[in-house]
Amino acid sequence: MQKITGIALVFAVVGLTMASLAAAQGGAVEGQWPTYGGDLGHTRYAPLDQITAENFAELEIAWRFKTDNLGPIPEYRFQSTPLVIDGMLYSTGGSRRAVVALDAENGELKWVYSLDEGARGAASPRQLSGRGLAYWPGDDEGTGARIVYVTPGYRLMALDVATGRPVPTFGTEGLVDLKTDNDQQIDPTTGEVGLHATPIVAGDVIIVGAAHRTGGNPRSRSNVKGYVRGYDARTGERLWIFHTIPRPGQFGRDTWLSDSAVYTGNTGVWGQISVDVELGLVYLPIEAATGDYFGANRPGDNLFAESLVAVDLHTGERRWHYQLVHHGIWDHDIPCAPILLDITIDGEVVKAVAQPTKQVFLYVFNRETGEPIWPIEEQPVPAGDVPGEWYAPTQPIPTRPPAYDRQGVTLDDLIDFTPELRAEAEERASYYRLGPIFTPPTVSRLEGPLGTLTAPAQGGGTNWPGGSYDPETQILYVSSNSSLGALGLMPPYPGQSDMDYIQGNAVTGPRTSGGSGSSAGGGRSSFSVPPRPRLSPEIRRRAQLTVQGLPLLKPPYGVISAIDMARGEIAWQIPHGETPDHIRNHPALDGLDIPRTGQPGSVGTLVTRALLIAGEAQAHTNASGDRGAMLRAYDKSTGDEVGAVWLPAPQSGSPMTYMLNDVQYLVVAVSGGGYSGELIAFRVPEA
Repeated sequence: MQKITGIALVFAVVGLTMASLAAAQGGAVEGQWPTYGGDLGHTRYAPLDQITAENFAELEIAWRFKTDNLGPIPEYRFQSTPLVIDGMLYSTGGSRRAVVALDAENGELKWVYSLDEGARGAASPRQLSGRGLAYWPGDDEGTGARIVYVTPGYRLMALDVATGRPVPTFGTEGLVDLKTDNDQQIDPTTGEVGLHATPIVAGDVIIVGAAHRTGGNPRSRSNVKGYVRGYDARTGERLWIFHTIPRPGQFGRDTWLSDSAVYTGNTGVWGQISVDVELGLVYLPIEAATGDYFGANRPGDNLFAESLVAVDLHTGERRWHYQLVHHGIWDHDIPCAPILLDITIDGEVVKAVAQPTKQVFLYVFNRETGEPIWPIEEQPVPAGDVPGEWYAPTQPIPTRPPAYDRQGVTLDDLIDFTPELRAEAEERASYYRLGPIFTPPTVSRLEGPLGTLTAPAQGGGTNWPGGSYDPETQILYVSSNSSLGALGLMPPYPGQSDMDYIQGNAVTGPRTSGGSGSSAGGGRSSFSVPPRPRLSPEIRRRAQLTVQGLPLLKPPYGVISAIDMARGEIAWQIPHGETPDHIRNHPALDGLDIPRTGQPGSVGTLVTRALLIAGEAQAHTNASGDRGAMLRAYDKSTGDEVGAVWLPAPQSGSPMTYMLNDVQYLVVAVSGGGYSGELIAFRVPEA
């Protein structure tokens, strides 16, 4: 048996009351932040207004907490959103995903728990600190409150909230092995499944998703299936399982032709999950099936891949579903939490759920029934020419709201700062296929096309941070990344994969980094990369989606959109983020007045009674020569910037806020660009 070791260091025993979890929607209550999204509906809203437009630029740092010593090496991708309950702040951190409890007033460390999972942790497809944790408040029978999270090695752990020690009555000494009792065989060490996202706790049920390696170059068409499970918060006993790829006799099995459901994997929930406790429904945003860009091995529409599925909180039974992408070959995983919101339409209050997506459609449904709030039309989409591929003839396109960022690529989208840059951009684009959204990938050829240009790029659009919602104004806010990608396919190298095609480019070859599908048992493939033919510099440049180092597409490159959910209309849009240094300082643009372009990247937003708040995804150099990023505040009704404070590194986790001893705090995780993970807490200056 593999040995695992854990250590809890307790610096003080902290007395806590039983704080109640937030309701399904309506925002974080009582000045706390008890769940990842503020409430179980992931509105990321707090009804606080001490931090305002008038004082935001004057915010001072209340405390800061570096995570370097929470693992064997520093972490440079620190994505946590902490919890705050009864004056204590809880977060994951460090390269080993330790858990810390801090005094929320001054950042003092109260306890830390760290688990060394050895080879299992090292083999995990989802390492580092993840995105946070969840909280169970205990019960009236004396069972104490708990912090729960998923380790890098895919174990569900429960810690005593006061001491940080594993709860001995939960699972086996505080641990539930998520690679077991999963209705499939998974190698305990190398089985390719993990989770960056947090579990979610609703009532006495803990719901846990599943994630895999990125799937552009699978080593096999066969992989672990990303089933979702519910567990008893007291004992760790499995209560239910939802098969995201239906088993024989289950609804949706007939959407997997040629018996492809037997071996196909993925279809996990790697983003956050939302819950409406009153309705007893759990909302699952499900990812793509194995093979992000090639699906000949899985003909059919492939339910429940790329679907929003509502299941019963207590049984896991499907109540309704809606597939947002049929037979996905674009990596359009549903990446983030569905947002639960009550909206007024024609004088009637409707319980709704809104799903941001990588393809920058916002799909909106009645969250009780799954019926679209506004019509969603099945529209014909282009067919492709990849040998053996199965193509869905239509895709579901919402009629409202409109797409909230650029979709597809045409010549009109190319950079046009100067005629010379425009001409070079057109020449570069001529080696690719252009078209509307859902234009399929193509086999990459040196003579062209090298691939299909796609916007948003494969990462979105909107990715894991998702959006936020103001229940008082019924406005939803969402950030999006407007960068460009290319979808090209190539046969794999000998021994690299058992699939006919994987992601690649004829200039650079098949992609060799990452790649899901080592098989459910966890075996690894080994292969040699043969020498690539020598190509001229002119041909090598064709693979670059840039022009003289500038983006091939015109700005904006990062956008925040405000969407009026009562009307299904975009209220305003702004470029978010300072113009990157390489654009501001580019010699070809010298003397040109380039408005703020925004920045590519995924950032989370926070909405309060007073402000919309979001940090920048990239570092830039300020007028003083310092490298860092800005945490910006916007007027909620207009999008006008009303204040900003300096960060030493980009925002890498979504911001949150809380009230303690009559002081509002604003906390954000930063990292990247050579800066290791840190939590920074801001407050209004003391009088």
